[in-house]
Amino acid sequence: MSALAAALLELVPDPQRVNAGESVLEGHSGDYTSHARFAPDVVVFPETTEEVAAVLAWADGAGVPVVPFAAGTSLEGHVIPTEGGISLDLTRMDRVLAVRPDDLTATVQPGVLRSALNRHTGPHGLFFPVDPGADATLGGMAATNASGTTTVRYGGMRAHVLALEVVLADGRVIRTGSRAFKTSAGYNLTALFVGSEGTLGVITELTVRLHGIPETSVSARIAFPDLDAACRTAVALVGAGVAVARVELVDAGTVRSVNEYKGTNYPEQPSLFVELSGSESGVEGELEAARELAEAEGCSSFVSESDPAACARLWEARHHTLFALLAGSPGKRHRSTDVCVPVSELPASIRFARATAEELGLATTLVAHAGDGNYHVASMLDADDPEEVAAVALLGDRVVEDALARGGTCSGEHGIGLGKIGYLEREHGDLVPIMQGIKGLLDPRGILNPGKVLPSARPAR
Repeated sequence: MSALAAALLELVPDPQRVNAGESVLEGHSGDYTSHARFAPDVVVFPETTEEVAAVLAWADGAGVPVVPFAAGTSLEGHVIPTEGGISLDLTRMDRVLAVRPDDLTATVQPGVLRSALNRHTGPHGLFFPVDPGADATLGGMAATNASGTTTVRYGGMRAHVLALEVVLADGRVIRTGSRAFKTSAGYNLTALFVGSEGTLGVITELTVRLHGIPETSVSARIAFPDLDAACRTAVALVGAGVAVARVELVDAGTVRSVNEYKGTNYPEQPSLFVELSGSESGVEGELEAARELAEAEGCSSFVSESDPAACARLWEARHHTLFALLAGSPGKRHRSTDVCVPVSELPASIRFARATAEELGLATTLVAHAGDGNYHVASMLDADDPEEVAAVALLGDRVVEDALARGGTCSGEHGIGLGKIGYLEREHGDLVPIMQGIKGLLDPRGILNPGKVLPSARPAR
């Protein structure tokens, strides 16, 4: 047993929860992307806030890096322990502590999966709407300010987190926010920790907003002759005020991969997957408005579904696009852009991205949360081919530069992690020193997820 594991066993006295087994270390060394993998020295599975605080206080004193980990579904290398140290796996902190139907709130531990929370809230006619696709944990979703398919209607995590319990680098436990829906009391520290990617503190409890389950929902699958027409329709739906809950754009290559992976037979054309929800009479009117807008852009098919099972299959197909791409490219790794532009700029920005990929000779696929201007160009690459790796990196550079020039951002939802530090500096170079000052105040020894979001200033171990 290593000296590090032995010291941690004094704090978490359970050899099953202080684990340096080869398979456990490998399982905490990477994500779904092409980022290089790095194994931690040990994985710790805390079950209480007190254990998290004890581990962090000890690690801070010893100068050992700590990387929070949960479902491991983030896509910018957030959970990769590039400097070794402790991978702090919070999945055993998975209790729904309270559901308050009258307040439309719930309080959970960080390891609660969003599907588990909705199983608890469903009997009360309530649900938690943020849907990044993967069945992620609420703590991880807060740490990355996750959003996804429903953002156009409900907003992302920052709009839904009311209060947090956070353990700071030195082991101090703080609470931010309250159960009230609004506050003007001081600086908004809750919003600061949401999206901080585990670099400022470890979230051990969160209180989130809930919403009423709509009376009815209808999903529509709309195929178009070209990607431009699909983009223009998505923008028109939002601009016309159609009450969409989701507006997802997928290109023909993505539909083809999904058909092969899921056994579906969707038309292999650029398509919008749309969800409308509300009252039964209201949804009927919104569906007709959506049909008129799509037909005005020359859609080749418009298929709507109200059966819950059929709707679930459609959205499962959308959520499984990454798995479909991975299955269709054995031996290759995934890398995708994640930029967000003003909605009016989406068609032109996507045209630029597609033209750039063709110029670089890259086979790519494209999906977009088109209702809020957030899109992803995905490449399946051979991580051992330096020319291909360089071409994919150049594609990312050009797409980000284009998004920034259009008044957008280098990341709409994936975050910075270790893959987009340079892009953050391009977007907010004048603000980076302020961010570094906040990091230095809350984590002066730089033990929390070093090398993510901001360049690491930690001395070598």
